[in-house]
Amino acid sequence: MKSVFARKETHGFDWIDLSNPSAEEIQEIAQQFSLHEASIKDCMQPDHLPKYEIVDHYTFIIVRVFTQHIIHEADTIQELTNKIAIFYTADYLLTVHRTDQPLVAEVKTKAIDEKGCKDIWCILIRIVRASLLTFDEPSAKLGQSLDYFEENVFLKQRKAPILRGLYYVKRKVDVIRRLLILSYEIIDKIDTPKQRNIYTRDLRDLHIRLQNVYDNLSENTAQLLSAYFSIASHRTNEIMRILTIFSVFFMPLTFIVGIYGMNFHFMPELDWHWGYPLVMLVMAGITLGIYFWFKRKGWL
Repeated sequence: MKSVFARKETHGFDWIDLSNPSAEEIQEIAQQFSLHEASIKDCMQPDHLPKYEIVDHYTFIIVRVFTQHIIHEADTIQELTNKIAIFYTADYLLTVHRTDQPLVAEVKTKAIDEKGCKDIWCILIRIVRASLLTFDEPSAKLGQSLDYFEENVFLKQRKAPILRGLYYVKRKVDVIRRLLILSYEIIDKIDTPKQRNIYTRDLRDLHIRLQNVYDNLSENTAQLLSAYFSIASHRTNEIMRILTIFSVFFMPLTFIVGIYGMNFHFMPELDWHWGYPLVMLVMAGITLGIYFWFKRKGWL
């Protein structure tokens, strides 16, 4: 769907927004504004990563925004985010996206309807800033998920869903962190010494803050996974230790029982009146001896 948000006659520039455009609409826009074929190809690629590129007479930017309707086990760039392609010069601004993006409508309301912006540069900064802000709320939710899994890892019994949940948290954090790293070039090209102002500095500060938040989340996730496997290994070792202790107690007793269970005809002890009580006392003595030996060594 094609929407005209601003016209050159009234605003000094054109702003055309394309939501889920058809191939014919894209080709029409490409011919009208002389857009390069490679830019159109990147524009239509749904999983393209963020980029900043100067092509001939215009600048081409791709930003990604966190999707509003996310499935629980989403872990890829396309599942977690949506793409907005931006073509701009001093005379026109083109925004292209496959799904409806409320942030574009919000920017249009504040920049055009409420006359908050007088040029394309201001609108561009608002769009990029709004796209970065979509990653702010997910960072808080991912932090809460990490707190939940941390409590389960350290205070509750180990369960398989914990590891599965941690995997998807790690994947989400890594994907968003990668997108923020790739978005650095866009921020760096916007906030240059020649065109720097309070809005571009605010945009860079927002990017740095989000980058630090997701770096911290990534580090915490890695540490929690490491702790999970360490605790799991420790619990396995505890189980093996207990089983080993039991086997040490029963090994000599089994040896004695094995000897007297051979059923040879000439075994003098079989005819002793006190043979059975004596063997039981010997077995009890061996058990007590092993117990006190373990206590002395600090193994119990």
